[in-house]
Order: sequence, then structure tokens, then C-alpha cells
Amino acid sequence: MSTPETFELWPTSTAEDIDVIIRAVYRHVLGNPHVMESERLIAAESQLRDRSITVRDFVRAVGQSEFYRARHFERCAPTRFVELNFMHFLGRAPENQAEVSEHIRRCVESGYNAEISSYVDSEEYQAAFGENTVPYNRAKATQTGQKQSSYNRIYAIDRGAAQVSSAVRSSQVEAQVAGAKRVNRVKPAATRLNSGTTKRFKIVTTAAKFDAPRRVSNNEYIVSADKMTPQIQRIHRTGAKIVSIEELA
Repeated sequence: MSTPETFELWPTSTAEDIDVIIRAVYRHVLGNPHVMESERLIAAESQLRDRSITVRDFVRAVGQSEFYRARHFERCAPTRFVELNFMHFLGRAPENQAEVSEHIRRCVESGYNAEISSYVDSEEYQAAFGENTVPYNRAKATQTGQKQSSYNRIYAIDRGAAQVSSAVRSSQVEAQVAGAKRVNRVKPAATRLNSGTTKRFKIVTTAAKFDAPRRVSNNEYIVSADKMTPQIQRIHRTGAKIVSIEELA
């Protein structure tokens, strides 16, 4: 298997080297978009250039930026948002439904910035990229113990330099990580631009605070993908906890 191209900041890196690293972070973490001059994180770039922050800090700043939030959190289904976070920050796909549900709950309960930091601050991130290596698609590198299913999933999410991550709004690996038997066939990106608005999901939650007198143990909500984020926010405001999110056939 070919070795992926990696970018790392060294004590001897020149100004030109840092420019390359900045472009690599934008390309990988933002999912290969066109970044206009007005959308660049000038302050964070300056801090990286003068070495007051590390590449990992810069990756966090990009992930917590309005650019990332608007394109991946606000436009995509929650399951797609999480699988893109795994790819952009850890260079892999989620392994199972438990990982996806954990991150959706964290985003709802602790907030958007906490969800992004959970990847960047993880032991896995540190082991894979450390402080000064730009995250990359780790499926392109030979890794001992890596399952074939992991390669299949990351390639379903990351279909090369021609695709912009935010163009595909629905999950590409949900059936696989949930253990479903049906095949999650990958269609060309151009045919799936609006697919995130047609899927329906069942959200199961614990009872809200005001439901306590009714002794209801769980509540269920059926929502379309484009209504997921507002519904999750409403659930959070009631004090209920999300138990599971399942895509309906």
C-alpha cells in the first residue's frame, strides 16, 4: 500500500513550509473546499507562523470556525457530521454505532466546540499525529491490525480530491457501522446533493423533565434529516437525554 503524503511542522520549517502546512490543514480538515481570502483564519495563521500555537491548535481553530460549522454541522445530517469529524480529525471512519451515538450526544449535551475538541484532545489523535503533523487519511497507510471494513468505510466517506465533503449531506456508512445486512452502495456525489433532506430518522430519548408525572421511560421522535438539528436542540432544552438515533428504511 502506498504511503500517504504527510505534512509536519519542524523547528527548521521555513515560511514557505508553513504556508504549505496551512493549505494542507484547510484542504483536509475543511474537506477540500475553495477557501476565499475572507474566510481564512488570519489570526490563527499568524499564531502558527510565529510558533505561538501548534498544528494541533490550528486544526482545532479550523474545526471550531464558523466556516466548518456552517458547512458540516448546519448543512449535514448529524450522522454525516460525525462521520466527517472522524475523517477530518482522526483520519478514519467511525467503527460502530456506539461511537456515532456518543459523539451526537456529546454535541447536544456539551456543545459544538466540545465535540470538536473531543477528537483533537484524544489519545488517538496524539498517537497518530502528535502536535505538529497535519491529519490525513490513515487508510492510505499500512496499519497493523486494521480491519478491511475500516478501509471500506473511509473510502466511502472520502472519495478523493474531486469531492467536497459538504456536498454530500447524508451518512455514507451508517448501515455499515450499525451492523445492517443491506449494502450501503455509494452513488456519485452529484446525485446525492440533496439526499440529506429526504431521509427520516427515529430519535429515542429519556423522558423530559416535564414528562416525569406521566412515568414515560422513553420518548420517540420521527424527523426528516433536515429537521434533525432543530429537533435535537429542542430535546436538549427539555432536559431529556438522547438514547439512540436510527435511520428509517
